[in-house]
Amino acid sequence: MTTAAIFGLLGTELTRAERDFFRSADPWGFILFARNVDSPDQLRRLTGDLRDAVGREAIVTIDQEGGRVQRMRAPHWAEWAPPLEDAQLGPQALRLRSHLIGQELRAVGIDSNCAPTLDIASDETHSFLQNRCLGRDVETVVANGRAVADGLLAAGVVPIMKHMPGHGRAQVDSHKETPRVTATREALMQSDFATFRALNDLPMGMTAHIRFSEIDDAPATASARMIGVIRDEIGFDGLLMTDDISMNGLTGSIAARSAAAIRAGCDLVLHCHGQMDEMEAVTAEAGQMSDAALRRGEAALSARRTPEEIPAAALLAEYRAAGGRVDWPHA
Repeated sequence: MTTAAIFGLLGTELTRAERDFFRSADPWGFILFARNVDSPDQLRRLTGDLRDAVGREAIVTIDQEGGRVQRMRAPHWAEWAPPLEDAQLGPQALRLRSHLIGQELRAVGIDSNCAPTLDIASDETHSFLQNRCLGRDVETVVANGRAVADGLLAAGVVPIMKHMPGHGRAQVDSHKETPRVTATREALMQSDFATFRALNDLPMGMTAHIRFSEIDDAPATASARMIGVIRDEIGFDGLLMTDDISMNGLTGSIAARSAAAIRAGCDLVLHCHGQMDEMEAVTAEAGQMSDAALRRGEAALSARRTPEEIPAAALLAEYRAAGGRVDWPHA
């Protein structure tokens, strides 16, 4: 049976202890960070070793948004502008950019990306998030978010929209403390939640560690009411994972956070840091994936389709013609 978790690891190679643990725990998928990235050949070996450890073609995801948040960087990979900067180029340029990013990922065995970010940027949005957004109004974010998702899917990469049901109003960094949003439910449905409702057909989503005081005092990740909003009002029936369970936007032990997230209705617990004792706690408390989670997981895997055979040079030329700027390191 598959543990309801996505796990990270410590280094550029899978250790014997990690291999044995992953074989036993059988997490649904894996996530990579800059500490896991060295070269294309190394990444291909690593993604293959992770899948060998669980004996199946498990999802391997990463944060490759562009700007500050991209784990694969020069000299082996392109350095992309922040998403909000490229958002002004329009949906077609963003689709091309995301298709190119997807090709970079698939070439090293990574078949998912934690994007698009569907949070709405404003002057009040905390700086850790603001330039990672795709626009400053619902219409722009929806159009650009759909383009990002379509570009990734065309490359055979499963998109994970974030941060549900909306992080744009947060004025503090949820890595460090819990943001509190006091907007009314009506205002949230017309703005923050609306972007996710428009893209509720996407296969995967990630929660926000934010308190929406009008609805519940618990962070969305651990709130059955907020997961109810995501499922019933936003209408998302895809695979729902937490943001990193280790972030300080949540309180309590890793075990308690994991149990609370699953109890609230999340399908998967995301644990990023690769610390073995914490991953053991997540495994114990998250437990096995529910039947509903397994169904959603199969649907997400089915979105991992054969990539469209479009040469990168053609995509790159069109992206540059649309105003996109990037140093492309691939021959």
